[in-house]
Amino acid sequence: MDLGISGRAALVLGGGGGIGGAIAQILAEEGVKVAVADINPEAAEQRVAAIVEAGGRALGVEWDLSEFDAIEGNVRVVEESLGPIDILVNNTGGPPPSPVLGQDPTAWLNYFQSMVLSVIAITDSVVPGMRSRGWGRVITSTSSGVIAPIPNLGLSNALRASLLGWSKTLAREVAADGVTCNVVVPGRIGTQRTEFLDRAKSEREGKPVEQVWAESLAAIPAGRYGKPREYAAAVAFLAGAPASYITGSVVRVDGGLIASL
Repeated sequence: MDLGISGRAALVLGGGGGIGGAIAQILAEEGVKVAVADINPEAAEQRVAAIVEAGGRALGVEWDLSEFDAIEGNVRVVEESLGPIDILVNNTGGPPPSPVLGQDPTAWLNYFQSMVLSVIAITDSVVPGMRSRGWGRVITSTSSGVIAPIPNLGLSNALRASLLGWSKTLAREVAADGVTCNVVVPGRIGTQRTEFLDRAKSEREGKPVEQVWAESLAAIPAGRYGKPREYAAAVAFLAGAPASYITGSVVRVDGGLIASL
């Protein structure tokens, strides 16, 4: 299928990581010019190198999502190099495992700023241009915890859930201007973050990590962890022209893990 997005420009937040990197790579394969934004400049440049080696065009941007003053400057750098941003992929790192009760208010504020307010501010920066051009995609990657809260991921469950209400509201505000806004929810995707969480659970519950993995696999109807490219393929489709009538949706890429309707 031709996604009809060759030549457009995309900004992928967290593009140096497992999921973000796969999204950046697959968009580049569709002919998209990709800005790979990450707090780790080395990770961003490694992804840029992989994209360029495969014949694509990409730009690495060191981007700390907690620094609001850097947003306008970073957006300007991307657009001066690649052109107007037509596709925004909001993909942020998650907080450490924790119960929801008794967390320091400072932790709530800090993670709310980097995981939620930064996403809103960056979107506010690029959506006016999308509306004026009559075409745009805002795709926000969250967590399965927004549908079925994950034990001991209290901060993540609560903060990421707020992005669902925001995205749905935004979708209604900009739909008539050719801009779609959707949320994508990963199940157990095989990344370093997932491995970290599995090991943390192993230590917390005093189980061998192999037992944690086996229990996780048993809960997934597909019987395996997803691949980052499988998740990225869903994001790429939502970014494409054929998905122009999909907006305000929450798309699960979870191998059947989430049991609710």
